[in-house]
Amino acid sequence: MEAAFYISAIIAVLATLGVVINTNPVHALLNLVISLIAVAMIFFSLGAPFAGALEVIVYAGAIMVMFVFVIMMLNVGKDAVLQERRWMSPKAWRLPGIMSAVLLVTLVSMLVLHGNGQPLGNEIQGASKVGMALFGPYLILVELAAFLLLAALIIASHIGRPDATVAVEAEEDTDARADEQGEAS
Repeated sequence: MEAAFYISAIIAVLATLGVVINTNPVHALLNLVISLIAVAMIFFSLGAPFAGALEVIVYAGAIMVMFVFVIMMLNVGKDAVLQERRWMSPKAWRLPGIMSAVLLVTLVSMLVLHGNGQPLGNEIQGASKVGMALFGPYLILVELAAFLLLAALIIASHIGRPDATVAVEAEEDTDARADEQGEAS
């Protein structure tokens, strides 16, 4: 499992560099998916299958679907369709495809060669141990992370809503027009 760890780590670093370096959002998204799957394989090789499964389900699944929807919503119009066709060319899939193939070969070879599934650590960490660790000595850190996510949610909703000052100015303009019409009568 040590080889799987190092191969997955190298692919995670390369894919993450691809995310940072790429200016094309679709290519960066493909590299991000590969990076997240590589991190999940690192968790599996370290004996934390619960964390690896959460990585795949939550990040590589749900968060990536949200990113795809955002990209789809921002690219509207005929020009966007042509641009997406250029982005999704076979050239865009080469590097992520190669990294995915290496991860798949690593996973299959480790399962075949080391069928016992012995992790690099001493034992496999299950969901109950993860829960005990999170809500035991790290309870304050978990609560702080929850407050940070709540603050990010409030900020995102505040930034995403229509500008309140524009609505107030429009209301003041409406009131001023009504006053002018009342004086003209």
